[in-house]
Parts: sequence; structure tokens; C-alpha cells
Amino acid sequence: MEAYKKEFIEFMVDSNVLKFGEFTLKSGRKSPFFMNAGAYVTGAQLKKLGEYYAKAIHDNYGDDFDVLFGPAYKGIPLSVATTIAYSELYGKEIRYCSNRKEVKDHGDVGILLGSDLRDGDRVVIIEDVTTSGKSIEETFPILTAQAKVEIKGLMVSLNRMEKGLDGKVSALQEIKEKYGFEANAIVTMAEVTEHLYNRPYKGQVYIDDTLKAAIDQYYETYGA
Repeated sequence: MEAYKKEFIEFMVDSNVLKFGEFTLKSGRKSPFFMNAGAYVTGAQLKKLGEYYAKAIHDNYGDDFDVLFGPAYKGIPLSVATTIAYSELYGKEIRYCSNRKEVKDHGDVGILLGSDLRDGDRVVIIEDVTTSGKSIEETFPILTAQAKVEIKGLMVSLNRMEKGLDGKVSALQEIKEKYGFEANAIVTMAEVTEHLYNRPYKGQVYIDDTLKAAIDQYYETYGA
């Protein structure tokens, strides 16, 4: 596992973004772990988060894109932080773009924030986490309605490795099959488990035998 992935797992724990216990997800599934990107709230956290995303995007998509699109609402700060980090780390200027939940009809009109989308733009979508792939169902028509863009791929922070909406393959694999573009993550839940299982971090074991059994049971039902 790459060093930045191990650092990112610890960063999620330190930031109280990745939690372990019992949580009911938006999909109704009861999960032994939960990731909330809304817990990244400080300048230092957002700076580091943007750097981790930029490294993962560069690893998976190189420099072959023009726009980073962050769906409202959580994708807005993600796209801003990552475009800044991309410029600093790789010296390439990427434009950021996000959507509004409601179309604005005065001043800076339209449904987009940040850069406009232009015919021929190559776009990478950035999100916090994809459990079922439902968010892409909402995002894809917004993007394709604005211009003739090429979507290079999706980058999320954590691949939960669960069945998607169709209940057959993972949400990220389902996105690839349905929309034809790559879907990747900074880390997978398997990598999180591998790194934290029975390994003390700052004096605490986050995934012990009991929690590992709960995770294994969860994946027996929902794993892809």
C-alpha cells in the first residue's frame, strides 16, 4: 500500500471523519463504520485533504483533464481544495466547477458555480464517498446538459466496496458499466481494515476482533 494511503487512513481517523460502531446509512443499511467528509472543517484539514485527492487523481488520471466537478454540496469544498493542491503539487491549472441545487436567475445566472463547462472539456468528478451510486444518477445529466464534455472518471475518498443500486456489483463498478467512465477511490475499505486491524494507532486499536467480525458480517450481506 502506498505511503499516502496509510497516511490518509490515519488522517480520516484523526479528523473524526471515519468512525466505527453502528450506523444507519441513507440507503437504510446498518453499517459498522461510517465516513462523514463534513467533519473536515479547518484550513489545515482541507489543505491536506486536497493534497490526498490530488495525488490519487494524478495516480489514476494523470494530467489528462481540464475540469474538476464537485457536486453540491460536499463536492464544492472538495473541488476547490483539490484544484489548489493540484496546482501546487503538479504545476497544472485545473478549473473547478460545481452545481447549485437551485438554478440562479439573476447576477451570476445558471446552475453552475465556478468555471463554465465547454464543449470538449475533459472532466473528473470528485465526491466524498459513493455507497450506492445514486448521486451520479443526479450528477451525470447536469454535466451532459451543459456541454459536450468527456467524463474521464470519478474520484471518491473511500470505496465502501458495497453492492450498488442493482445489487450485483460494487457501486463504483456499476458506475463504470452504466456510464462508461472509470471510478476510483483514494483508499478502499479493505485497505482501511488491513491497516487498522489489531494495530494500535496513537494508543488505540480501532478495529479489534469484535469489530472485524462485524465488518466481515456486513460484507457477507452487502459486499461486492
